[in-house]
Amino acid sequence: MTAAVQPTAQQVADGVDLTGRTCVITGASSGLGREAARAPAATGAHVVLAARNSAAIDETMAWIGETVSGARLSAVSLDLTSLAAVRAAAAEVAALTPEVHVLMNNAGVMFTPFGRASDGFEIQFGTNHLGHFALTQLLLPQLSAADGSRVVNLSSDGHLMGDVDLDDPNWWHREYDKFLAYGASKTANVLHAVELDRRCRDRGIRSYVVHPGVVATALARHMSRDDFAGLQSVAATSGHRRENVDIRRDFVGPERGAATQVWAAVSPQLADTGGAYLADCAIRTDVAPYAVDPEHAARLWSLSEELCGLTS
Repeated sequence: MTAAVQPTAQQVADGVDLTGRTCVITGASSGLGREAARAPAATGAHVVLAARNSAAIDETMAWIGETVSGARLSAVSLDLTSLAAVRAAAAEVAALTPEVHVLMNNAGVMFTPFGRASDGFEIQFGTNHLGHFALTQLLLPQLSAADGSRVVNLSSDGHLMGDVDLDDPNWWHREYDKFLAYGASKTANVLHAVELDRRCRDRGIRSYVVHPGVVATALARHMSRDDFAGLQSVAATSGHRRENVDIRRDFVGPERGAATQVWAAVSPQLADTGGAYLADCAIRTDVAPYAVDPEHAARLWSLSEELCGLTS
């Protein structure tokens, strides 16, 4: 049997009208974020591209403008490795729009050598989770004002490689393992969505977490051939290896890889659902139990507030 072909992000958004709505997308200057920005722009949304590289943002805005006539685009400088920069970015967004209808926490790093963000956080946990956690908290007034908004976190099946160690999330007391650190950061993305939806659904804010598939982007730039083999080994020993995926072969391009996150942002099928793990434009239930445990999610939320100096 031939597997179904994944739709493109543009196809998912076809026929959707987001005129008068605002979408904020982190990491919108390349890869999945670039494709995820073009799709809502074509629906009439005001798309705010948030990324660190201003030249790349300008290039992306020009690229979208060439294919989407009359696209409404804005740019915001965002460095997720700095809480001060995240606060500045949130203030920029607030100055641009009183309402945010979609916040797509798309940016991320993967399998990086050991390093620390400017606030001392391990770089993968700090960038992938804490930076986005802080941005989401700071934009809650705009998300609430939208009277029906969605937060979409990019995670991956990489969450199967490891849970978050709440006693040592920033690797102060353990020997660093870039695979396990990545897995922990992706688990944190899932837990964030679970607790965010629980806390904010009554305010009209629903959240989702997305596995985009194995996508050919610059995200894997830190990986060697040996790393690919090591990744398979880590996945196997986790007890959650997906036998039907070959990470060396089963790549899709960003135009298809971004489909599920756009679906999460616009699909009416998700109107009454939240805190769900999505892949291939569908809800998936084979998630590691620790990643959707409500008590674990609540504890991570409290720790993240403490680390970021924020309160609910």
